[in-house]
Amino acid sequence: MLFIVGDMLGTGVYALTGQVAGEVGGAAWLPFLVAFAVATLTAFSYLELVTKYPQAAGAALYVHKAFGIHFVTFIVLFTVMCSGITSAATASRAFANFTMTAFSDGDTPAKDDPVLMFLAIGFLLLVMFVNFRGVAEGVGANVVLTLVELSGLALVLCIGWWFLITDGDGADWGSVVAFESPGDKNAFIAVTAATSLAFFALVGFEDSVNMAEETKDPVKIFPRVMLTGLGITAVIYVLISIAAVAIVPVGDLAGSETPLSDVVKAAAPDFPIGDLLPWISMFAVANTALINMMMAGRLLYGMSKNGVLPQFLSYVHPRRRTPVAAIVFTTVVALCLLVYVSADPDSSVVGLLGGTTSLLLLAVFTVVNISVLVLRRDKVEHKHFHTYTGVAAAGAVTCFYLTLPITGRDTDQYKVAGWLLLLGVILWALTYWHHKRTGTPEGSLEELSTERPPTRDELPPS
Repeated sequence: MLFIVGDMLGTGVYALTGQVAGEVGGAAWLPFLVAFAVATLTAFSYLELVTKYPQAAGAALYVHKAFGIHFVTFIVLFTVMCSGITSAATASRAFANFTMTAFSDGDTPAKDDPVLMFLAIGFLLLVMFVNFRGVAEGVGANVVLTLVELSGLALVLCIGWWFLITDGDGADWGSVVAFESPGDKNAFIAVTAATSLAFFALVGFEDSVNMAEETKDPVKIFPRVMLTGLGITAVIYVLISIAAVAIVPVGDLAGSETPLSDVVKAAAPDFPIGDLLPWISMFAVANTALINMMMAGRLLYGMSKNGVLPQFLSYVHPRRRTPVAAIVFTTVVALCLLVYVSADPDSSVVGLLGGTTSLLLLAVFTVVNISVLVLRRDKVEHKHFHTYTGVAAAGAVTCFYLTLPITGRDTDQYKVAGWLLLLGVILWALTYWHHKRTGTPEGSLEELSTERPPTRDELPPS
């Protein structure tokens, strides 16, 4: 429960509320609600698949069983990995914003401040070190950070709604239902564009599927935990977004990369504990980066170990038993991505990288929703969750629609996603060429698992 809620309540709610408000104005709560509905449709498909095949490979396993096309399976798996990298890069920039806000007594830094880049890079290197230490340290840190970020959201909810209830004259309730889309977008396009961005905040269940084998009884436990986690997240997002647009003018909120800090300052300027929020926000976005980089590194390790990507990426540190080569590689990609996106001073780094994350995952979710229908022909002996055919079909249609340019999605998101996937195709092609040249058998993704590498105690005696 903490893993799912912590992943979904990280960077999304702390950093993207202002970006969503910039797309639709005061009705910022509506895209979050729509995103929750779309995510729930896909969650039902995941529930059927993860209880039917309780293995750690997630979407890659389902797509491989459904279609059996090696390259398609690889692309899905690499896309999931890239979404973890873009999500961590998003969190690193948000972490830098919150850090400078915390150390400057609440003053929001300028977008072009060079210190932001320095802090973001340092943060990604710190996450790399934690992942190098081991999965136990990573998951333990996740529990602590989740509790910290939940305390921050409780602080925002209590201060914000206390202000709204006790000081009705200071609240702008009319803005909560006001649409103010940029440019000439109509209301429908504005909502879908904002939903595409807001979906970034509701993707934690994909990470949780990749940890399915760590659960003692996934068939019994996973459906209850996933749906409860989605419900908790949706309620918190809607309540916070309503309070934010009712307290802070939409124009100020849309231009802020630290929106919840602005809400607390506006609602309780003399409340001393409000100064803690930037610090809490730092831990919240750190949680998102830690979870996603942990997932990305182990996916890359699994692909390399199974001979799908270059073998050097499966190198495991002899003492720590962590996939150090995969961890370093994913960190380098995240750093390059951060530098590339930050080079444009006119773009929002958090908005662009967050939107790219949702684009990648929505494409994967489209295929997963189709896979659950194809795999109805594959019967298993044990009982498992079963979703309705119409629900899976609706999930496929809505997810696919949200990936299209007609939703108003920023075209730069397609460029970033395209460069990442091109990197994957090049690595795959080099590995394929190496197998053909040396006569070694081509790797298989069918048994791919994203479990941790074996510990020293589990290794056979030398």
